[in-house]
Amino acid sequence: MKLGMRSKKNIEKTFLYIFVVVIFIYFVFPFWWAIRSSFTSNTFLFTKDFSLLPPEWTFDHYIGVFREHNFLRNILNSIIVAGSTTLFSLVLGSFAGYAVARLKIPGKVLIMGSILAVSMFPQVSILGGLYQLLRSMGLIDTYPGLIIPYTAITLPLTTWILQNFFRDLPKSVEESAYIDGCNKFQTLYKIVIPLSIPAIVTTGLLTFIQAWNEFMFALTFVINPEMFTVPVAISMFTGASQYEQPWGQLMAASVIITVPLVLLVLIFQNKIVEGLTSGAIKG
Repeated sequence: MKLGMRSKKNIEKTFLYIFVVVIFIYFVFPFWWAIRSSFTSNTFLFTKDFSLLPPEWTFDHYIGVFREHNFLRNILNSIIVAGSTTLFSLVLGSFAGYAVARLKIPGKVLIMGSILAVSMFPQVSILGGLYQLLRSMGLIDTYPGLIIPYTAITLPLTTWILQNFFRDLPKSVEESAYIDGCNKFQTLYKIVIPLSIPAIVTTGLLTFIQAWNEFMFALTFVINPEMFTVPVAISMFTGASQYEQPWGQLMAASVIITVPLVLLVLIFQNKIVEGLTSGAIKG
């Protein structure tokens, strides 16, 4: 009987490992293929011979990305826009999330339902009206012209995640702060925020990635190539003729903008897991 149960567990464990390996390959292989293509010379880029490693290593595509395009400026634009969006979303989302989680607000359920409903709006449905609004304010081709819409589309997710975390914090900690003379605002930034670092890191990374990868608003609200963010800049890469696509440079640029995000996730993976699972188990 014990032998049969042990054999069954081994089979289940084997299938689990196989499933994990398949999922890992499914998600990692496209990124590895992009890296492989970025280091492959044009001579071997479109050959039918399959190989996991470049037949001939070259850095020409990476050099071309920076030599033939203003890619450093595009990266700086994305850092400014995504970084500012993350900062504003975290600040506003912290206040909103704490208010929803702790204050007695009439219609709290309706407020959170509205937040979720707004986050589900397709971007294309508000694109025209938002463009007219930004143009009338003189914000086309400016950083605020991207930061403000980005903050608006990322704020619902930020508020939702943070209010869930704030709601699960023990009230006794805040009550102790009130006894010591702290008001609501002091309690938030002296007590609640330091205790919520895992949730803030998780939310900040999700917000940063969403703003970093956003394409539709950046394509519509920016006309000057000097103000392009990296997704728009990459989409504008052209070859020697209108019928040629510089796939090597496209892959190199994709790797350049993806690697920092991967490194951030790996560095803060413990905080991310802690933030996503906070409140899942209560003792």
